[in-house]
Amino acid sequence: MSAAANATPLPGRLSQPFVAADVGGTHVRIGLVQAGIDAGAPLQVLAYSKFRCADYASLADILREFIAGLADARGAAARVAVIASAGYPLADGTVITANLPWRLSPAEIRDSLGLDAVHLVNDFEAVAHAVAHLGGSEVLQLAGPERIAPGPILVLGPGTGLGAAVWIPTGSGPVVLATEAGQAALSVGTELEMALLRQMLEQRSHVPVEHALSGPGLINLYNALCAVRGVAPVFARPGDVTAAALDGSDALARESLEAFCGLLGSTVGDMALLYGVQGVYLAGGILPHIREFLVRSDFVARFLNKGPMREALERVSVRLVEHGQLGVVGAASWYLGSGFTGK
Repeated sequence: MSAAANATPLPGRLSQPFVAADVGGTHVRIGLVQAGIDAGAPLQVLAYSKFRCADYASLADILREFIAGLADARGAAARVAVIASAGYPLADGTVITANLPWRLSPAEIRDSLGLDAVHLVNDFEAVAHAVAHLGGSEVLQLAGPERIAPGPILVLGPGTGLGAAVWIPTGSGPVVLATEAGQAALSVGTELEMALLRQMLEQRSHVPVEHALSGPGLINLYNALCAVRGVAPVFARPGDVTAAALDGSDALARESLEAFCGLLGSTVGDMALLYGVQGVYLAGGILPHIREFLVRSDFVARFLNKGPMREALERVSVRLVEHGQLGVVGAASWYLGSGFTGK
């Protein structure tokens, strides 16, 4: 998904600050961004804020508050907004997404705020562009070689939903393939996972990947596990399940998070084979909070458990991204035309 209310780049865009927003189902992260002064210099995030979607009637209201809150004239100088969001764009630029409490229209945002242009990019397409700006201290190596071999890169992450994009090198520069991988059918690989899937199929005819691998998905796994075990659920929020799993205070919460990590490993392995990638970056809002649990889980074993393709997957570098402003930096990088360097 790439669209714009004004598709023609404006003169001087490399020198003017602009607004970059990462719109998730729960939070909107916004930065005032400017390109580095010198060629090859990193992006500068001049200001940064996080907003809760449910507290606002529209994205325009959030952007207006952010711009008004800037302490100097930099907000007035920002005439362009770049929005990274999940969803499917219609011909008029409006985005269909199941995870936002309001509709998202670049043209309406542009007119409401009096901006020159509002550009729209798929959220994980933006994240794929952002990995060019990551240093070694911002990633955790989970599997495979430390250096990524030349070839496609998968960027995937669970948050309010599950997003994925593939960075593909070409002779004329990198191309990013935005996907709706979170809507693909969930595939299971253990007896317990089969029981959980059967339980979820009682409520719906199609169980997509993100119905299990997301924040709401963790609750779905937990509720299904409680039904399988014949006990009443005691948690209603994914954060509560995670907390109880991490501190060991609830066995079913821990088993739910273990199932989450195993399914994630299997799904990432499937996608790595599907797209023929040489590297994987795991992002999203959930995984950094469970990083130690993830390391000790069956994630890597399930990632590699692909029969004769195990040897191929052992050569794929898998990393957890620790960069909190990844979506904002990615949206800005996409707008400025940055590519991936394979660091």
